[in-house]
Amino acid sequence: MWSLQLRMWLLVSVLFGLIYAILVILGTQFLHISGFYFYLFLSLAIMFIQYLLGPKIVEWTMRVKYIKREDSPRLFQMVESLSRRANIPMPKVGIAQIEIPNAFAFGRSIRDGRVCVTQGILNLLGDDELRAVLGHELSHLKNRDVLTITILSVIPMIMYRIAWQFLFFGRRRDSRSGNTVLIGLTAFLFYFITNLLVLYASRIREYFADRGSVALGNKPAALASSLYKLVYGSARMRPEALKESEGLKAFFVNDPSQARKEIRELSQLDLDKSGTIDQSELMLLQNKSIRLGFGDRMLEILSTHPNMLKRIKRLSEYRS
Repeated sequence: MWSLQLRMWLLVSVLFGLIYAILVILGTQFLHISGFYFYLFLSLAIMFIQYLLGPKIVEWTMRVKYIKREDSPRLFQMVESLSRRANIPMPKVGIAQIEIPNAFAFGRSIRDGRVCVTQGILNLLGDDELRAVLGHELSHLKNRDVLTITILSVIPMIMYRIAWQFLFFGRRRDSRSGNTVLIGLTAFLFYFITNLLVLYASRIREYFADRGSVALGNKPAALASSLYKLVYGSARMRPEALKESEGLKAFFVNDPSQARKEIRELSQLDLDKSGTIDQSELMLLQNKSIRLGFGDRMLEILSTHPNMLKRIKRLSEYRS
């Protein structure tokens, strides 16, 4: 577990260095301000603001509504029992008002944890599958990776929003000015660079959370089946709905933007075409060798989540 936390905090340090470098370049070029301590303080201030505002930005972007036990007894009871089993404080439970079927966890600390599901997931998964997904999200809280991923995700999320706004809407308001396009392209460049950090952090933490869900008593086949269903549900989404959560997909159980590709691969595991992956189908994968081509390896590097076949293959090696 310490290896995960070490790598996550190293990535936060790299992000801090990037923020410092960007501020120095902008400050010296446009404001003509120099001085190590000035930029050090400014960089620390920005990181602190990210720490404070990160969860609020996630709540706003995902349109999270927190619930009580009477609002959704099934969901609340699952989170409560899994929290006791994980020996962590009971997190806030919320439902995100977005179409994509998925779940996510975030917060400033393990005592400030929030576990949310989207409206689309509640009618898609069975009880065992939903418990496995919630166990995965609670493992993120137990592993204490939610703070680092929240801090890491804020900057690319803001950059993406700025890029989208200026590239696609700014020109409509003022077609004579090229400044909006320049701002949009610059924001997109910073989004791409900082997002690479988020992608790596997100991929390594997913394997730990999958293993954590199994350690909480969930069956590997239940988690594999839930991943299959979430991929199928995301593949049916409108492109506009997928773009809505582009900057926050690192928080999700799977990457919705890769769903159309992944569904073709995962459907081959569903031998009886039941729409699920049962224990016998998962065991068949255990003895198979998965080799990714160059294109798939590059795609994985640019993804928030591990290759789905590799991930389910890893699940087949776990014992509940």
